[in-house]
Amino acid sequence: MPKIEPFEKNVHIYETWFERNKAAYESELKTLFALLPKSGKGLEVGVGTGRFSAPLGVGMGIDPSLAMGRVASQRGIKLILGVGENLPCKSNRFDFVILVTTICFLDDVQNTLNEAHRVLRSRGYILIGFIDRNSFLGKIYERSKDDNLFYRYANFISIDDLVFHLTQAGFSDLVFRQTIFKKPSEMKKADSVKPGYGEGSFVVARGMKNPAACCK
Repeated sequence: MPKIEPFEKNVHIYETWFERNKAAYESELKTLFALLPKSGKGLEVGVGTGRFSAPLGVGMGIDPSLAMGRVASQRGIKLILGVGENLPCKSNRFDFVILVTTICFLDDVQNTLNEAHRVLRSRGYILIGFIDRNSFLGKIYERSKDDNLFYRYANFISIDDLVFHLTQAGFSDLVFRQTIFKKPSEMKKADSVKPGYGEGSFVVARGMKNPAACCK
């Protein structure tokens, strides 16, 4: 079952985090922009309140939380109620699909990535922004997640885990960018965006739908 209860009941608290940690939020956006396709039809899986889709120019989002989705709609996002494991979309419809701080809340990571592959056009892109489980911030969140309203339900994943799932789903040409090199509460301005992974806690991975591959 999708882990929506804390999001349904605590939209204001969720939104407040972005206001209090603007530098971290701006860093995440910068890193996503670095790998986002310049044009095309996009979909965000786990759109939430549209905090990422709206500034990134992604016009459509899927989320199981109606309370969060109402805010996304106010930000101009066309909302579809649903889950990543069973996308209510036709095959070969989108040029890119993004998931931002969503993958740790999925019931089935592999099935969701398989579904993303299905709805993408040939050579379309998937972008996944997430907190690396093995990063300093990932370790902090993991240790303290029982005390966190949202992350108590999270299953953080590592780079190796993600690469495995993306490859299994039929994605290739993987590229990574990273940011957030200190605690969000300590950031005074947006961090730089660096290639690769291993230093920054927030990582964006981009993969291309391999037209020769099929979901396993």
